[in-house]
Amino acid sequence: MTDLLPFIAGLPKAELHVHHVGSASPRIVSELAARHPDSKVPTDPEALADYFTFTDFAHFIEVYLSVVDLVRTPDDVRLLTFEVARDMARQNIRYAELTVTPFSSTRRGIPEQGFMEAIEDARKAAETELDVILRWCFDIPGEAGLDAAEETARLAVDLRPEGLVSFGLGGPEIGVPRPQFKPYFDRAVAAGLRSVPHAGETTGPETVWDALNELRAERIGHGTSSTKDPKLLAHLAEHRIPLEVCPTSNIATRAVATLDEHPIKEMVEAGVLVTVNSDDPPMFGTDLNNEYAVAARLLQLDERGVAALAKNAVEASFLDAAGKARIAAEIDAYTERWPAN
Repeated sequence: MTDLLPFIAGLPKAELHVHHVGSASPRIVSELAARHPDSKVPTDPEALADYFTFTDFAHFIEVYLSVVDLVRTPDDVRLLTFEVARDMARQNIRYAELTVTPFSSTRRGIPEQGFMEAIEDARKAAETELDVILRWCFDIPGEAGLDAAEETARLAVDLRPEGLVSFGLGGPEIGVPRPQFKPYFDRAVAAGLRSVPHAGETTGPETVWDALNELRAERIGHGTSSTKDPKLLAHLAEHRIPLEVCPTSNIATRAVATLDEHPIKEMVEAGVLVTVNSDDPPMFGTDLNNEYAVAARLLQLDERGVAALAKNAVEASFLDAAGKARIAAEIDAYTERWPAN
């Protein structure tokens, strides 16, 4: 795995499952915490490592929401978004679909138009200054219920920012059945957005089936439990429905016990289109480069195998055809030049 790290570091990449607030680096989190001293989030970047040690998925959600509470103004939103893009640029991420939860910000008093303007200003600056293309997935925080779903659908459809491409569903799965969100996904899909709910992370394959049948999912966030249902795996493979796999995240939230038990190899062997992603990287002590290194070890890949994995994410993205072709060509050219890069 170590031998592949230099190759992975320079490899052009796309990322499809990475959360906006969850991508805040310790430096940015500590800066936001200092701006808002009433928060319980530590201001010391070193103390954040202990703060970001989770006992289970419920504890992760609790900590995640405490960081969400640090983003209180449009200026906070803009700062966070651009700095996330800067971290992506350092990893040679060329394109990312960033999962944004506008309800969490608007319910905390950030004006909805100000929120949209902040993410769009950061998106345009990231493309111009950092050569990173950002697109948005607006997701429903499932734990907040149907009021959050209604608000997220309204913001996505009625105030749709230019960079918005998809509609998602995050948060806990246990006790939050997918079918109840069908009307909101129907509205988003009718408006031209793509369906990308989380499913099968901490629940069984039936949740993935619900996402497919009720929410019209075109990609599945995580889908970790899909390997427990051979018919589901065959369906995903036959219909080229990608899984957004986040290995380190699954360990951190206790969705999977150990990396060696991670089902990514079973997914690939079943012919499923697998993409590798970082989810909430600073919170899980990882980044996309590390996730590629983990996947390379689990799948026993060489440089060309890693490059093929990177092209999976490009294929599964909602980037336009010309953009996909450009990044795929960059990956091929980089791989052909290696190790002379």
